Amino acid sequence: MAAKEEPVYYSPVPPEPSESQSPPLQGQQFILLPLYRRRPSRFRSLRCQLLCGISLVLLCVPIFFIWPSDPDISVVRLRLNHVHIHISSIVSLDISMPITVKVRNPDFFSLDYRSLVVSIGYRGKQLGFVTSHGGHLRARGSSYIDATLQLQGIQVYDVFYLLEDLARGSIPFETVTEVQGQLRLFFFDFPLKTKISCQVIVDTDNQTIVQQNCYPE
Repeated sequence: MAAKEEPVYYSPVPPEPSESQSPPLQGQQFILLPLYRRRPSRFRSLRCQLLCGISLVLLCVPIFFIWPSDPDISVVRLRLNHVHIHISSIVSLDISMPITVKVRNPDFFSLDYRSLVVSIGYRGKQLGFVTSHGGHLRARGSSYIDATLQLQGIQVYDVFYLLEDLARGSIPFETVTEVQGQLRLFFFDFPLKTKISCQVIVDTDNQTIVQQNCYPE
């Protein structure tokens, strides 16, 4: 009679790991890489520079239009209307000289001036001056001021040079124009005082200004 076989016992098969449960990691190594920061692209840097430039321009434009500036002053006419020579113990001259001055307001707000004084010089010596009353200049406007300068008793050391320039056909004069007033910006008034010097050469044949060089003092 055959021998009776003994039963064999097996350990249960372990369940498969689910997705939520990962098997323990044994004997594995990890490498930590340094954090990589992406450099800004050239296009992005150029765009930032462009935006900063546009912002600066938009800020400067209102300042350019609001910032007050001095009026532009020039002599547009200077004539020798009358010349009379006195011959006595001292040779002297009497001269009548009409003059027209142009005052231009370059600002975008009005200008009120109380007075305008123009002095005439010849070869470094002041001959005389004329004064005009005040007026009003609108924004970006111009005004022409006429006056006549009466010069009497010009002494001998000036006469010789003046006669020489008359014979040459051109006379150099120096003019100094001073304007006093105020600029009106919205509800505020700003004091104004401007002084402009000009070197004017007058053609005695056609009584016109052939050259003029002006600069502020």
